[in-house]
Amino acid sequence: MSMALASESPPSAPDAPRLIHSNASVFIVIEGIEGSGKSTLIAALAHALRGDGHDVLMTREPGGTPLGDAVREIFLDRALPIAPMTEALLVNAARAQHVSDVIRPALAVGRLVICDRFTDSTLAYQGYGRGLELEPLRAVCKIAVGDVEPNLTLLLDTPVSVARDRLRTRGVATDRIEREDDAFHERVRRGFLELAESSPRHRAIDGRLSEKQIFDESLNAVRAAVGARVS
Repeated sequence: MSMALASESPPSAPDAPRLIHSNASVFIVIEGIEGSGKSTLIAALAHALRGDGHDVLMTREPGGTPLGDAVREIFLDRALPIAPMTEALLVNAARAQHVSDVIRPALAVGRLVICDRFTDSTLAYQGYGRGLELEPLRAVCKIAVGDVEPNLTLLLDTPVSVARDRLRTRGVATDRIEREDDAFHERVRRGFLELAESSPRHRAIDGRLSEKQIFDESLNAVRAAVGARVS
């Protein structure tokens, strides 16, 4: 569940009409299993969208606030056995603080917010992955976020075997979630896909594509979402 953003130069933005800057806020979420390439994509999107004239805020879950970062340390600690519902309550406690202190204020002043993970991750990991019922999880998420919902959720759909190879080449120790077996991550991947198929605000992108292809498809989708907000 690594969140280090890529340091290399982001891909060049595709040739597309530049968007006219507006104060209309936009909330974009990037989802996917561990090793799907979310961090790299977020950094590249932020760079391109700032070039379009948008005031971009990058953030993450769990995290984004001092409380959220503290929860993150507990959540990913390999030495701690954590029950599935405890996981869900931990991440949603952090999420409530994140929405209150970071996301909602940024949207209120017209910023474009890009968040690494949001409520779909709770449904995919604690629901499909851990086996908790989805409706109670949705209710907990709703309490945490209130009326804040993404305008667009991009799902980087990546086969578990491909994601595992990427994690191995990263060369750092796996966290508590990354170390789960392939069957768990297959359930999580299936959950993300089912959530994406059931919602018009989702866009699934093949995580096996090249970095540039993923970036181009994602940027076009984000630009369309921004255009819908300002038209």
